[in-house]
This record gives sequence, structure tokens and C-alpha cells, in this order.
Amino acid sequence: MFGLANPQKFMAFTRPLQPVLWLAAVGLLAAGTWLSFAAPADYQQGDTVRIMFVHAPAATMGLGAYAALGVSSLFALIWRHPLADAAARAAALPGAAFTALALITGSLWGQPMWGTWWVWDARLTSVLVLFLFYLGYMALRASIDDEQKAARAAAVLALVGLINLPIVKFSVDWWNTLHQPASLLRAGGSSLDPAYLWPLLTMMAAYGMLFAAIWITAIRTVVTRRRVMTLRARAAMEA
Repeated sequence: MFGLANPQKFMAFTRPLQPVLWLAAVGLLAAGTWLSFAAPADYQQGDTVRIMFVHAPAATMGLGAYAALGVSSLFALIWRHPLADAAARAAALPGAAFTALALITGSLWGQPMWGTWWVWDARLTSVLVLFLFYLGYMALRASIDDEQKAARAAAVLALVGLINLPIVKFSVDWWNTLHQPASLLRAGGSSLDPAYLWPLLTMMAAYGMLFAAIWITAIRTVVTRRRVMTLRARAAMEA
């Protein structure tokens, strides 16, 4: 991992990896979508249960992407690894998109199940706070002209936001909420029927591959952009 902190080594390592990740993401998304529609309707929720196959993976990746953002920010702030800031910056937009998708699909799922589009319970509120941390990170970076100062300020904000991750995860255990408790990762194993478990696992793998593909592509774009800017600055100095 520390060797890949060198931009040149990172670019060489990820060049063949990038198309593989995209192909795996597309293949898994296609398989997961087919399995999701092939799964039977739930005896209580009916066809609305299929929202789970979008909502749960999106929520999981929203948390995972922020963990990647926070750890990358830690490396950038303390150890000053060359690619750490680029990795943090690249995780923000897809992470925000996954979190927004989780909020939207959760609302669509909640309306027929709870009779309301939104409730201010612990799980929904903490996920909304997560989304606001994403927006705050991106807004803070955009509001400061000096790129190094923007990176440091955003890194501090990202580290503060890490406190929210265990709150999101354990909110249904710590407080009484309308949101159902964990049904996949829990003591005693999953409570999901295999007819729903396999489509869900496939979609979660697909979302994971999709984030990895987007993240790697975005980091490579940042590195390329910085190289171009360096070359332009060097050319301007020589002119």
C-alpha cells in the first residue's frame, strides 16, 4: 500500500486493473438486477421488498465510501502520502451519490411500509448527517482557493465525520427506531431467506465493484490533471 503511494507506481498498477473493475461491476449489476426481479414477492411487503436490493447496498457503500474518505484524509493530514488527498477527494462524490440513493430509496420504501416518507428517527437522521458531511467536505474544498489549505481543512472535517459512522451502524440497537434492525450482519447469522439473500449479496458486490471502479478512475483523473498542471506551469516558467 505504501509503495502505491507513489503516483507513478499507482498509475502503472491500476492501468490494467481499471477495465477489469468496470467489467466486473457491469456484470455483477446485470446479474444482481436479474436475481432481484426473479426473487418472489414478500408475503407482507409484496413487490416493494425489491427496493431492498438497491437501498441496502447503497447505504452500505455510503458508509464504506466515507470510511475510505476518512482514512485517506488521515494519511493525507498526518503522513502526507502523495495520493492520499487525491483518494479522499475522489471518494467524496460517489459516496455522496450512494448516500443520496439510500435516502431516496429508503423514503420510497418507508412510505408504503410506515405510511410516511420520512421520520426523524436515529437511523434516518444519522444517514442524513452523513450526507451533509459529504456535502460539507466538497463545499469546503471548493470554497478555498489554495489547494493545500483546502485539503487540510477538508481532511479535518472528514475526520470529525468518522464519529458518525458507528452511530449510523448501531443506531437501531442503541435507540428505539422505526427502522428495522440488522438482518444481514448480526449475531446468529442472517435472518434473510436465501431467495432474498443471494440477490442482495450480488448487488452489494456489484455496488462495491462500482465504487472501486469509480474511485480508481477518479484518482487517476486527479493524478493526470495534476501532471498536466505541473507541465503547464513548467512551460510557462520556461517561456
